[in-house]
Amino acid sequence: MEHLPRVRARVALHTRRPVRGLLDGEHVASQVGRGMDFNDLRDYVRGDDTKDIDWKASARTGGLLVKRYEAVRRHTLLLVLASGRSMAAHLTPDAVKRDVAVVVAGLVGLGAISHGDRIMMAVGDGGDPQVVEPGSGELHLERCLGTYHDATSLDSRAGDLEALLLHVARVVRRRTIMLVVCDEDELDEPTATVLRRLSVQHEVLLIALSDLDPTRVTRSRVHDVDTGRALPDWVRHDRVLARDYAAARTQAQQEMGTRLDSLGIVHERVHDEPGAVAAVHRLLERQRRAPR
Repeated sequence: MEHLPRVRARVALHTRRPVRGLLDGEHVASQVGRGMDFNDLRDYVRGDDTKDIDWKASARTGGLLVKRYEAVRRHTLLLVLASGRSMAAHLTPDAVKRDVAVVVAGLVGLGAISHGDRIMMAVGDGGDPQVVEPGSGELHLERCLGTYHDATSLDSRAGDLEALLLHVARVVRRRTIMLVVCDEDELDEPTATVLRRLSVQHEVLLIALSDLDPTRVTRSRVHDVDTGRALPDWVRHDRVLARDYAAARTQAQQEMGTRLDSLGIVHERVHDEPGAVAAVHRLLERQRRAPR
């Protein structure tokens, strides 16, 4: 394995708090029938399995009572990972977006695996999306992360998150807990429309990766991943440009947050690799407390 050890190392390095799994409490739901754990008693009704009758409790109350159990429901986590060439760009001078996306997806995936859930993945750029069928265990998760990592490079096509999500809407029929990891610049209005459609069927979570601020880079030159051209050196020294860029970026991020909030999609933004673990922790806490 190559990616999961790095995910665990990142957790150990940057947080002492345990990160909650997606399936806190294993998503138990009280249902009539036999399950994993005893929940409570209720009156017997015609058609109940006589094996569920609690004879001692029935004798004490004078009426027939049956045991009700908590049925443990296993879920499917769907990792939707954008692999356009913008995801091979730098998040910070020391971190590539693709590698941070692996940490995010790996961390949430490990949480799901710890509760016995299955994982599937959809990955794609502007070409043909690839869907990895559901599987379980760390080896399956490692293969998913490896597939995504290998599919994301500066030679990839331009990102097309809308096309990837449309493909998911067409081919994934089962209900899932869907984690979308993407470049924040891909969250335009058409993409939001597809997310709205998906949120009807799936429980959608989203983590957006910020762009490198070219006005704050001091140690190396900045190249545009689409054109390959280097940005002029004066960009790093123009205070007016830095101020205007920061203001425009803040406004765009606020608009994106408002758009996702209106869809009821729990979301977080990651600005650097050390902050990825904390962002996942916040995301899962918000998801756990979100109204159902």
